[in-house]
Amino acid sequence: MLNKKLFITGGTGYIGSRTIPELIKAGFEIKALARKESEKRLPQGCIPVTGNALDRKSYEGAVSGCDTFIHLIGVHHPGPGKKNLFKEIDLVSIEQAVPAAVSAGVKHFIYLSVAHPAPVMKEFVEVRMKGEELIHKSGLIASFIRPWYVLGPGHYWPYLILPLYKLFEIIPSAKETAQSLGLVTINQVVRCLGHAAGNPPHSIKIYNVPDIKKF
Repeated sequence: MLNKKLFITGGTGYIGSRTIPELIKAGFEIKALARKESEKRLPQGCIPVTGNALDRKSYEGAVSGCDTFIHLIGVHHPGPGKKNLFKEIDLVSIEQAVPAAVSAGVKHFIYLSVAHPAPVMKEFVEVRMKGEELIHKSGLIASFIRPWYVLGPGHYWPYLILPLYKLFEIIPSAKETAQSLGLVTINQVVRCLGHAAGNPPHSIKIYNVPDIKKF
């Protein structure tokens, strides 16, 4: 039987703040990590856990009893000029989260990764791939959610290049790349995360862009 106690990092963020209410509706009991000054930004209905995502000692005790760990920590509006932040925040946070999950006996780790390979954002992709590698080596059962760009409030400009995606999808040499790096909506990602939480795999499950679009 699925244990519906869940720990989540990044709960105040663009994706996390929309995911928590949907998980609560699905019957999950959510513990959400937040810095002291950010606790009030967490969605209602979750249990706040005060701590620092870059220091597992500040929160790992609260993970105990949770079968599922969702890791959504990441630099806001990632771009080529933020490569140092990717290493300081994205990478360090997953380096802290994985041993915290292992120590707590988590049975299913859900990681918001990124689609690849990609011709741009090399440093961002490399950091997320290192995150996946850490999870693989830990032995944790896991789900990797791999969007490229997530459309939603404040993130609509890529709609301007949708015609280019449609064009590339009919060019045989570009079709596979266009599909793998396609645009997904915030609602699709949230529903995908909810599905992953309710359907833990037996080993490693990967949700690529075409899979996310099904939600």
